[in-house]
Amino acid sequence: MRELSDDDAVIAMVDANIQREELLPSEKAFAYRMKLEAMKRQGVRNDLTLCQNGTKYRIDVAIAEQVGESARNVQRYIRLTELIPELLDMVDAKKLNFTIAVDISYIDKEMQKWIYEYIRDTGFIKPKQITTLRKQLEEGAVNQGFMISIFNSCIVVKASERKVVLSGKKLTKYFPEDYSEMDMEKVIETLLEQWKKRAGIRDVKIRHP
Repeated sequence: MRELSDDDAVIAMVDANIQREELLPSEKAFAYRMKLEAMKRQGVRNDLTLCQNGTKYRIDVAIAEQVGESARNVQRYIRLTELIPELLDMVDAKKLNFTIAVDISYIDKEMQKWIYEYIRDTGFIKPKQITTLRKQLEEGAVNQGFMISIFNSCIVVKASERKVVLSGKKLTKYFPEDYSEMDMEKVIETLLEQWKKRAGIRDVKIRHP
């Protein structure tokens, strides 16, 4: 029986570990990365890099087939290893969405610390915030204060709902007894429309988030 090389041993260890149920995203991420790096170091091997018709495999595709994931998912998990530990812990704890975490992984580590502080303080981060930040970074440097202003600009502030309640007791003195609720509502709407025209109030378009 031949002895396993160091890289063979790493691949065997990873293959054994990824069979476990309930693997944390961080555990999967580093397992796939270790396997990818070991396979790269092994160089060209027919059983890993060639398919039946002789066309070369990409290593991440080979890993994907072996672990039952899509190549895209393998790539995304490996991207998680580029996160700072604090953000990776949030992914494991399901406090940070996987897809958003992958997008954050393309941002430098210093800014990742600011993002972590923002999530810790506010309790959330939205995809649009990270997308907008990454676009801004393509144009130039962003400091922490600018980053927060970018994030704040992406948040739609929902206007508080105004509610007016008129009791039946108040309404009945203005309407005949045989008026139904619908009859009273129509009269009130008509009177309000007339009042609005006299007051010169324009229609206000309400923007919904």
